[in-house]
Amino acid sequence: MTTTTPKTTITTTITTRTVTYSADGLTMRGHLALPAGSDRRPAVLIGPEGMGLSDVERRRADALAELGYVALAFDLHGGRYLGEPDEMLARCLPLLADPDRLRDIGRAALDVLRAEPRTDPDRIAAVGYGTGGAVGLELGRDGVGLRAIGTVNALTTGRPGEAARIRCPVWAGVGSEDPIMPPAQREAFIAEMQAAGVDWRLTVYGGALHAFHHPPVDHPTVPGVGHHPRHARRAWRDVVDLLAENLEG
Repeated sequence: MTTTTPKTTITTTITTRTVTYSADGLTMRGHLALPAGSDRRPAVLIGPEGMGLSDVERRRADALAELGYVALAFDLHGGRYLGEPDEMLARCLPLLADPDRLRDIGRAALDVLRAEPRTDPDRIAAVGYGTGGAVGLELGRDGVGLRAIGTVNALTTGRPGEAARIRCPVWAGVGSEDPIMPPAQREAFIAEMQAAGVDWRLTVYGGALHAFHHPPVDHPTVPGVGHHPRHARRAWRDVVDLLAENLEG
């Protein structure tokens, strides 16, 4: 089932639609954004923070479509947004502890993106935030053929040796004051990427907390979360630069 809505911007016209698919025993509802034209274009899989798919990720998909990418913001929780911290943690912590479930969620969304006729299947990147970033990293550790992986707040480490399957550059961003991704977690992530011979980069945004990229929300959050507008803009530019470097041409 899909619903289609044309959107007009100053520079181009994009088309969006809701796509439904199955993953993790749930009916997922992703947001697909298509650029103007009819030719095949490079594509981006966008993963949300642990709360789940929201208008924040939908707007990011739309912005990438305006830049000429096919973009799919995927679902984590079967169409639900988990604004209550305890409910979010009860869902996400088991997911983060189970790489195979993360991979299944990512592969199901990737299948939808690849099935879109506008997608160039040889030029796909994954960009994710928090739990959605962990999904992208696990796709890489599973050997999926991506052109780039970008994450924010997702310095997760995988099962021993599996990072050697990552076949593309990895960029990661984290706030210097993020208590959920502290220095020890950064060092473990760096050690894993380095040992695997991955082309990796880590950007530490000074003074930023966890989820610094995410606009303020009107519900409770876990401790250590805080929006940092300046670094949010910088992190978005870093994502756009990663995609331009690895998907264009």
